Amino acid sequence: IPPGGSSPPAAPIDVGGLARLAAAAALAAMTTACAPVPPPAPSGAGGTLALQPASFARLAGWAEDDHGAALATFRLSCEAIARRATGAPWRQACRAAGSVTPGAERLFFERHFRPWLATHGGRRQGLFTGYYEPVLAGSRMAGGAYGYPLYRMPDGAEELPDRAAIDAGALAGRGLELLWLADPVAAFFLHIQGSGLVALAEGGSVRVAFAGRNGHPYRAIGRDLVARGALAQDEVSLQTIRAWLYAHPGEAFAAMAANPSYIFFRELEGPGPVGAQGVPLTQGRSLAIDDDILAYGLPVWLDTALPDGRPWRRLMIAQDTGSAIRGPIRGDIFFGSGEEAEALAGRMKSQGSVWFLLPTALPGEALARLGP
Repeated sequence: IPPGGSSPPAAPIDVGGLARLAAAAALAAMTTACAPVPPPAPSGAGGTLALQPASFARLAGWAEDDHGAALATFRLSCEAIARRATGAPWRQACRAAGSVTPGAERLFFERHFRPWLATHGGRRQGLFTGYYEPVLAGSRMAGGAYGYPLYRMPDGAEELPDRAAIDAGALAGRGLELLWLADPVAAFFLHIQGSGLVALAEGGSVRVAFAGRNGHPYRAIGRDLVARGALAQDEVSLQTIRAWLYAHPGEAFAAMAANPSYIFFRELEGPGPVGAQGVPLTQGRSLAIDDDILAYGLPVWLDTALPDGRPWRRLMIAQDTGSAIRGPIRGDIFFGSGEEAEALAGRMKSQGSVWFLLPTALPGEALARLGP
């Protein structure tokens, strides 16, 4: 497709050869892709990721979206993109994003991008969940109720223990304790969310953010609770899992330890929370994606539904990732902080479709390299 766009190819573009794109490369790495290799299998499902050319006029809800909010979020990603070696089409789009006048935000996206419908193994529907920033009670000192540590990321390339071993004290005595929390269940869900705000017993609060993981696979304990008959499949949510853990204190630690993945944290200053791209997340606009397949900074048009059935059709920006986010049509919506955000995130589990917005300035030969 020439710069500016013209007639799209009739057939979908096979992008099954996309391997991991460097964070914040924002898909520019596709312009130098080598021979295709099989993509990672998301959540046990195989298939080829393909992009079908589309138009903004065919995106339900496009005209009604708040393009100003989407542009503000995209500009945050551009700050990260500018710090990295990124392809010219994305640098050009980011330069243009910095000079958009109020009221012209929608025109900016329509002029500099083109939507591509994503399918995976011939399917256009995928799973979309939600996450939020929890608020927890904690202290800088151990003692009293505060007996559950948040750890810093250990230095070096050592093989790290799993959750059960860490909870049993495998990292104790090494000076890695960042903060101490009062509630082990709240700490467990903080690991799932990846960031949070800790209200300190000493006064004030501190925001903690993802610093690394132990390298063990993520296991959804909700599935275990369903398998043992503790919860029904259709009632699994953050709220129901948490309620079960509180109601069964004698079994809670073993249930949580079944997830061997463990997250390490760092103290965060300034605005936040911060996603894996290194920029502050925006409520309702930041999307966590599988960064083994997609890249940070990618604008994504998402068409799904909230837990109460209301449609969720808006332009989001890929700025984060998560252990459970696997596959090209899979995402986690950041709903913000507070009780309403928690209620939405905890129950969000909807099918939806995505359109990736790629720069119109991508040269024709670059798109040709996406073919089989």
